[in-house]
Amino acid sequence: MDLPLFPLQTVLCPGIALPLHVFEPRYRRLVERSLADRTPFGVVLIREGREVGATPAALARVGTTAEIRESEALDDGRFEILVVGTERFVIDEATTGEDGYLVARVAPLPDRVDDEELVARLADRVSRRFVDYLRLLQPAEGEESTGLDVQVEVEVREVAALEPGTEPEPGPEAGAAADAAARSGEPIVPDDPTTLSHLLSGIIQVELPQRQALLEASTTDERLLALDRLLDREIPLLARRLRVWTADPRTDAVRRN
Repeated sequence: MDLPLFPLQTVLCPGIALPLHVFEPRYRRLVERSLADRTPFGVVLIREGREVGATPAALARVGTTAEIRESEALDDGRFEILVVGTERFVIDEATTGEDGYLVARVAPLPDRVDDEELVARLADRVSRRFVDYLRLLQPAEGEESTGLDVQVEVEVREVAALEPGTEPEPGPEAGAAADAAARSGEPIVPDDPTTLSHLLSGIIQVELPQRQALLEASTTDERLLALDRLLDREIPLLARRLRVWTADPRTDAVRRN
């Protein structure tokens, strides 16, 4: 399958929403084509090089297809779009197309589960511990908030406006910030361990190489084990307020190509 590529200094995981400000002419054309044809494009991490200008010197081999959920065409030709990661792919080869952006021959990269019982236990453990992690990320009294500005596509059951004895059907909440969703409704934790593993991989605050490694994990077992180890490290540090974190460009409010 041929897939247009949008290289970024970020890692997009399945289930994570990403706002993009698109101003380079070649990527405007990419977005125009994606909107017209209703087709996805690929987001892939730049390992070496820049987002703007010349083609990056080195790209990761594994990326994520991105579907446009919201778009706004500005008067000067730029776009404001919101995309959501859907599926992983691996790049076989990439070339620059006639419109100036990269087009890659890619193959789907489905996730594999080796030990279903182990994965079920890990998913339960990791999801419970992740709640503690999110709670500890909240600023303590007197601390300034660094803000967890990560957007996800999850189902949220609204709880604030329920009439007595009623319960609405849950619906998809595209692009809801993880912390805002927790405040405004009851996030529904995905039942599928693979879906859960990708969602948490996109939310946990780690450096880009670690996030890329989570994305590339060959099995759900491997990804959940890695997340469990990361939480082992992060939760005690957060509890003692010893954690030192360098901002990940992926958590910028708006990514610029």
